[in-house]
Amino acid sequence: MKYKLGDFVRFVDEKMEGYVTRIIDDQMIGVTGEDDFEIPVLASKVTTVHGFESAQDKTRPTTGKPQPTNVPFQDKGIYLGVVNDIKANSVVHFYLVNDTSYQLLTTLITEKQQQCQGEYAGIIAPKTTMKIYSGQLADLQLWPKFKFQVLFYAAGNLSLRSPLVVEEKFKAKDFSGAKKPIPLLDQQGWLIQLDEPELIIDAQKLKESFFKPSEEKVVIAKPEREVDLHIEKLRDDHQFLSSTEILNIQMEHFRTALDAAIVHQYPDIVFIHGVGNGILKHEIHKALSRNNRIQTFMDAHKDRFGYGATKVMLK
Repeated sequence: MKYKLGDFVRFVDEKMEGYVTRIIDDQMIGVTGEDDFEIPVLASKVTTVHGFESAQDKTRPTTGKPQPTNVPFQDKGIYLGVVNDIKANSVVHFYLVNDTSYQLLTTLITEKQQQCQGEYAGIIAPKTTMKIYSGQLADLQLWPKFKFQVLFYAAGNLSLRSPLVVEEKFKAKDFSGAKKPIPLLDQQGWLIQLDEPELIIDAQKLKESFFKPSEEKVVIAKPEREVDLHIEKLRDDHQFLSSTEILNIQMEHFRTALDAAIVHQYPDIVFIHGVGNGILKHEIHKALSRNNRIQTFMDAHKDRFGYGATKVMLK
């Protein structure tokens, strides 16, 4: 397969062009155009657009500028930066970020169904990055296991450092948090530290914490008077969640807000649950009917929400 995710291609037989957003097999690829609709097509029916170069495909220098001699040697700082493609947002690119003072001899091997495949091997200079893998974010659960091996080299009188070996099988939760700046890359994305120091638990301090009296009173924050339970308002990773997980998250948020409203002696509170298939509304009404702190409940603001919101009157 001569194409890779994120490549800009043009159809041979039609006036269409777009970005490669899926590698289906050795002969088929998926191409997404300006309408965000992915079209499966034979790889032989498209051609690379000559002269086009994505900002993410530009080769980064393999050697950085010589560091001043007075700069302290940086021993830690090997990251995996995951960023969305600039043009094809459904595609993500993996960058190995070397924020240390070492040269890193790095290999990446992927494993799927007990079959291993070499993805990258090379030297990554200090304070540089290198793109090592690309994937379709919607296929996250189908991604292989990643196996990183890193050897450290630096000139000078340094102690020998053991190789770094990391195996990672990514899950939806790894990409559920907010994006942050990726060091050396000038882009926002998800950042995973590969050389993170091992957590050492102090057994004595842990034992003391069991007998330490609570010094702070638990403060329950006031909820909004209108609580939106749509899953996209509650979780950034909602597209990776099953319907059961979504319902559990929504009900937990409902219970927390309701309890807070009771604690703060609200006269009423509105829950926006939408119409949908009616399951969330049914579960909320069932829970309200069993709560002796509820005076009554009814459809709220029909002019705004139709039957998609419930107003709860508290005792």
